Amino acid sequence: MKNLLLIVAASAALVACEKETIVQGDNEPVAASKDVKVVLPPSITATKTYRCKDNSLVNIDWLSDNLSANFRGEKESTPVRLTAAAAGAPMTAEGYSLTGDAKTPSITITLPGKDAQICKA
Repeated sequence: MKNLLLIVAASAALVACEKETIVQGDNEPVAASKDVKVVLPPSITATKTYRCKDNSLVNIDWLSDNLSANFRGEKESTPVRLTAAAAGAPMTAEGYSLTGDAKTPSITITLPGKDAQICKA
């Protein structure tokens, strides 16, 4: 008998709930077009650690577009994206410059406030 009373009480509570009306606004999704091309970000093709002339270490993630790389002074630090206007040109960011690629055994890097130096893998 108690179970029947609980069921009746629960049913009455559900019926008493207010109904919510959702109105579709201007945020309607745009229909997908076959002409839209999605460009994925470049993937990491190589990650290398280099020892520089001043005995510091730099970590470079070389990216698949051959126009960019991620620089990290320490492995766990936030990367700085370096980019080049054309393949083979120095990759730069504010205060940074990187010359080289994943296939060469050494790179030349300039860090903010420091002179350019050669670093070897």
